[in-house]
Amino acid sequence: MKAAFLEAAGQPLVIGEARLDDPGPREVRIRTVACGLCHSDLHFIEGTYPHPMPCIPGHEAAGIVEAVGSEVRTVKPGDAVVTCLSAFCGHCEFCVTGRMALCQGGDTRRPKGAPPRITRDDGTPVAQMLNLSAFAEEMLVHEHACVRIDPDMPLDKAAVIGCAVTTGAGTIFNVAKLTPGETVAVIGCGGVGLATVNAAKIAGAGRIIAADPVPEKRALAEKLGATDTIDPLADDAAKQIVELTKGGVDHAIEAVGRPASGVLAVKALRRGGTATILGMMPLDHQVGLGAMDLLSGKKLQGAFMGANRFPVDIPRLVDFYLRGLLDLDSIVAETIPLEQVNEGFEKMKTGEAARSVMVFN
Repeated sequence: MKAAFLEAAGQPLVIGEARLDDPGPREVRIRTVACGLCHSDLHFIEGTYPHPMPCIPGHEAAGIVEAVGSEVRTVKPGDAVVTCLSAFCGHCEFCVTGRMALCQGGDTRRPKGAPPRITRDDGTPVAQMLNLSAFAEEMLVHEHACVRIDPDMPLDKAAVIGCAVTTGAGTIFNVAKLTPGETVAVIGCGGVGLATVNAAKIAGAGRIIAADPVPEKRALAEKLGATDTIDPLADDAAKQIVELTKGGVDHAIEAVGRPASGVLAVKALRRGGTATILGMMPLDHQVGLGAMDLLSGKKLQGAFMGANRFPVDIPRLVDFYLRGLLDLDSIVAETIPLEQVNEGFEKMKTGEAARSVMVFN
């Protein structure tokens, strides 16, 4: 099968051939139909976050089940599925207390000494990134890394549900638990931020302020439900949010991974408000609250993948799209072939596009 390999950090991806092993008892082989280009992949490609190499990136995908292992019960050949990087074991402390996204998934990976899931043609092992490695014509994953969806769902749109939409919408529904009428500021209007804006509208937020330095993304945020937009690079960005909401927002969602955006999220809060950090900050960076923030009852939290329960959440998000509530058509800016993956990431670096989705024949 064709795949895009990351051979070394800071280098372009290389298109080459790879092989998948046969599915183990609880594994699923999936024909990849579409995969979104996520900024998280770029962190690994640029070396900001470490990962064993060579590897195949890609973690925001949808496809069709080709084969299943002997013990798989959740999907069958022919099913349309969305994959999710937060593979869960189902029996650890986090899983049994309903925090499946925090499961470290040790049982969902092959044990030491077992044949690798992915190899080159010569048998050299290839590291699987984030349980998936979706920049390839096929994937071999644990059954708890995918979920069956409605076959009427277009898979190029379904792919972005696997990360961007699950993260953004999950933050509104599962983490913030937004009450209708509350105010929200979303800082960063890439795929995750736009999904957050759209979910805040679905949840009935009273005012939704979207902050992004790119005018086109601010316009897109308005299309998806933002009531107001600002440029977060403006010197008075926090003041603008406070004035628009007469005291600050109930929820500030940082969705880009910039230290300055984390600071803005905290400054935009009203008394008792909560800032949630979604973006992948530099590994040595710390986000904090000042003494007056604490005395004002402000709260700061992180959220991984929208605290999802993806076997339940992803089909619901698919239903939202099919019912016309979730606007994925606006979030997906373009579709590209595998061979244009490097161009897609270069475009991402400019910050001008929402989401590029790779499609496979």
